[in-house]
Amino acid sequence: MDLYMNRWTCIPPLSVRMSFGEKLYDFLLLRRGLDAIDSSSAIGKKIAESIRFVCISAASNERVHSKPAFVPDLNEVFTRYGKCYMFNAAEEGKTLRTTMKGGTGNGLEIMLDIQQDEYLPVWGDTEDTAFEAGVRVQIHSQAEPPFVHELGFGVAPGFQTFVATQEQRLTYLPPPWGECESKALESGFFQVYSVTACRIDCETRYIVENCNCRMVHMPGDASYCTPEQYKDCAEPALAKLSAVESSNCMCRTPCNMTRYNKELSMVKIPSKTSARYLQKKFNKSEKYITDNILVLDVFFEALNYETIEQKKAYEVAGLLGDIGGQMGLFIGASILTILELFDYAYEVVKDRLLDLLSREDEEESHGEDVSSCDPVANHSESISHTVTVPLQTTLGTLEEIAC
Repeated sequence: MDLYMNRWTCIPPLSVRMSFGEKLYDFLLLRRGLDAIDSSSAIGKKIAESIRFVCISAASNERVHSKPAFVPDLNEVFTRYGKCYMFNAAEEGKTLRTTMKGGTGNGLEIMLDIQQDEYLPVWGDTEDTAFEAGVRVQIHSQAEPPFVHELGFGVAPGFQTFVATQEQRLTYLPPPWGECESKALESGFFQVYSVTACRIDCETRYIVENCNCRMVHMPGDASYCTPEQYKDCAEPALAKLSAVESSNCMCRTPCNMTRYNKELSMVKIPSKTSARYLQKKFNKSEKYITDNILVLDVFFEALNYETIEQKKAYEVAGLLGDIGGQMGLFIGASILTILELFDYAYEVVKDRLLDLLSREDEEESHGEDVSSCDPVANHSESISHTVTVPLQTTLGTLEEIAC
């Protein structure tokens, strides 16, 4: 399974002198073995060129070491920390690097000399004063802009830092079930919506409206802020925007997002057994190596990903199923039971109607019997009146008496 690795971003420091590039290369050879890397001096210079950044942004997928192809994979990007570099960034017509294996040594490995001697001196305690030494790195997807000053993690000199990462894909529901956002921003600065894109877009609009300029890491066509505008307007306005909750900067979670969980571990470099060799090879003291050299090793923990999906609590089918289940559990209701109830009601109504009709028929038949005997009563009076008539009566009179 091919997996695309994410990009990285890290903070300033630091450049490496060309003459020191071959020595860094030798240090890398000592760690990985002579069979791992081409030992040409030209490639050693390529390492020096590739490490000459103010900060490095990265995401590696195959083992590149010091191959010449490494340098074109770096893309300049400006952040709140200034100029940084991204590795494996998405570009039109460019194939992203992939890896076929997980684990240490199957990702990106970078060695840096942070050159603390070139750091600007600290004259006082200010809001932006940095007391740490090292680099800052962020792992993020290609669709998401870097936000290294808030989402990055630090890598210290004198250590080799191992970063095991695991991809995680999250899916959220739009309103009315959830509160995610999927539409692209109206400004058009970013094609894909994300929380970081929304925040950068909001900060850009706020600074342009209040200072009539934009900071170097902000998109758009407004003019860049001068150092005086940075100090007097842009930085205070940005701090005010962050401190005060603004309805203009309410950034919802995207409906689909990818993030990378990280597990960090470190080992100290150099070891005591290799310190003397490295001192001779680099012409640098062990203290300098400890204070300035760092190694960053980033790799996938496994070539799979975790999916977290938000679902509706009740769908129509689920709701009907739950209602039917509850009815079946508590009152034994089912389609057969309901049909039996209808059948029972039909039988009851049918019996009632039949009883009613039979009663009406009986009443009608009884009425007909009573009306047929009424003339007999009249004739009986006449018979009683003529009872003295001689026995030689007519047949008709006898028939009436019989009636």
